[in-house]
Amino acid sequence: MAPSSSLFASLHINFKNGQPPHGGVLKDLISRDEHISVQLREEAFTLPDIVLTERQLCDLELITNGGFSPLEGFLNEKDYNSVVDNLRLADSTLFPIPVTLDVASEDIERLSLAPGSRVALLDPRDDQALAVLTGKSNLIPYDIYKPDRVKEAIQVFGADDPAHPSVAYLRNRAKEFYVGGKVQAIQAPTHFDYVALRYTPTELRSHFKKLAWRKVVAFQTRNPMHRAHRELTVRAARQRQANVLIHPVVGLTKPGDVDHYTRVRVYEAIMAKYPNGMGHLALLPLAMRMAGPREAVWHAIIRKNYGATHFIVGRDHAGPGKNSQGKDFYGPYDAQDLVIKYHDELQIEMVPFQMMTYLPSTDEYQPIDEVPKGVQTLDISGTELRRRLRTGAPIPDWFSYDAVVKVLRESYPPRNKQGFVLFLTGLHNSGKDRIARALQVTLNQQGGRSVSMLLGENVHHELSSELGYSAEDRHNNTQRIAFVAAELSRAGAAVIAAPIAPHDHSREAARETILQRGGSGGNIFLIHVATPLEYCEKTDRKGLYAKARRGEITGFIGIDDPYESPERADLVVDITKQSIPEIVHSIVLLLETNSLL
Repeated sequence: MAPSSSLFASLHINFKNGQPPHGGVLKDLISRDEHISVQLREEAFTLPDIVLTERQLCDLELITNGGFSPLEGFLNEKDYNSVVDNLRLADSTLFPIPVTLDVASEDIERLSLAPGSRVALLDPRDDQALAVLTGKSNLIPYDIYKPDRVKEAIQVFGADDPAHPSVAYLRNRAKEFYVGGKVQAIQAPTHFDYVALRYTPTELRSHFKKLAWRKVVAFQTRNPMHRAHRELTVRAARQRQANVLIHPVVGLTKPGDVDHYTRVRVYEAIMAKYPNGMGHLALLPLAMRMAGPREAVWHAIIRKNYGATHFIVGRDHAGPGKNSQGKDFYGPYDAQDLVIKYHDELQIEMVPFQMMTYLPSTDEYQPIDEVPKGVQTLDISGTELRRRLRTGAPIPDWFSYDAVVKVLRESYPPRNKQGFVLFLTGLHNSGKDRIARALQVTLNQQGGRSVSMLLGENVHHELSSELGYSAEDRHNNTQRIAFVAAELSRAGAAVIAAPIAPHDHSREAARETILQRGGSGGNIFLIHVATPLEYCEKTDRKGLYAKARRGEITGFIGIDDPYESPERADLVVDITKQSIPEIVHSIVLLLETNSLL
């Protein structure tokens, strides 16, 4: 029997002396359902379950702690369509980002999902039940629906362009169906890192109340902070006679970003540079979508729920960078314009991000638009900072603090000490395995790193023996190779991976895995061994192509399953036009050009 006492009664908190949450009520489901959590936990053992992805885990945490108020679950089809089309829930409440629970068709069949049934949602790290997905009643069950992902990409992210990380996620990782419905909370996810810095909205609001902070300027970041950020936030707080909340994202960010462990150590170091009692550091377990203007509105709603009264919106806020045509996805002030548009509904004051620049003559930072003409200024771009970290070049104390630089240098060694992945893809008998073995010898001769080789067939035999050669099984094998390669790269190894990897979506998913998990630099190079099919078939001593032609082997790449040539390879080689030593030398030059050798 499902627990039903006060099933969906909202937790009402008196906000007379604080910032009201979005929608007027903080949906703290952990507190709301605490009295039935034991029953829910016991029930969860008897229910079909869904193991959450990392992004879904972040989303569920913010649903159940109230960070996503007024949401009480994952979006049903009506809310989803309204958010995608109009930036609003079906009841017209402003909410710009679709928060969805994607599942595969086989999971729907395996779990016998149907309206009215209940499903346990499990933490992927330890299989602990965190919540139960349910409906308000059998009259309002959860939805199972198939979204238009192309429309979602265009409407929410501005383009169906795989250069956008969230569009790539939709294409390569999101499952084909969404399940929407309300949840009952069993417990919050357990964290073992920076526990003292993790606050729920209720806890952070209590902290502000205890300190009598009436005005709080929230600063969103997914990057390390330096002196300019400190000066910007202090200036914003002083102008408004407010305090500062440094509220960095520690969930999923953009592939290639600095890992959150390093960033939090940087934030802890820089907090000591704030005037005593002015600032507070709290971590936000958000999975960013890099949705630019929509994301800025979303961030404002979240900070409002956490009790902030002001929110700093930067230039190209939450922008993912360049699109496939080399242009920015969003205009520099699109995010600020959209937050201003919805100001009356958001009820949180936007603070425009002022670009700060250093004046050596007075040893201070000032907004760039307030610097008199002719006065010397100094700046270091993000690209230049990464170059200095990579090469060990000095970073001046006017740009950052010694304690911050020390943390970054510890986590980001010079390029010639970083790991990397050479991902060779091509047809069977294209020569990729021969190239891989020659590369292994050459890199071992170079020294300085351990060298690991992951040949497709070897990995299939050792790690994926239960998999066949269907498109799905090939995809899973490629992802396992990517996972192992990323772990080795993060430890500083040179990794040579050589699967056939015939499909573009599998290669893109592998690239994303290595960028996310592969350690400092996110160094992956896709090398297309583009040896023609005719040559591969003619010189095939194993006779596999002949067997495929005779129908003795089905699903053989190049015969009855096409090989999709990579569109974004870092290097294209062909053993009919180049010798193996020439190809190996071209790959070594690629590594040297990127300062990895």
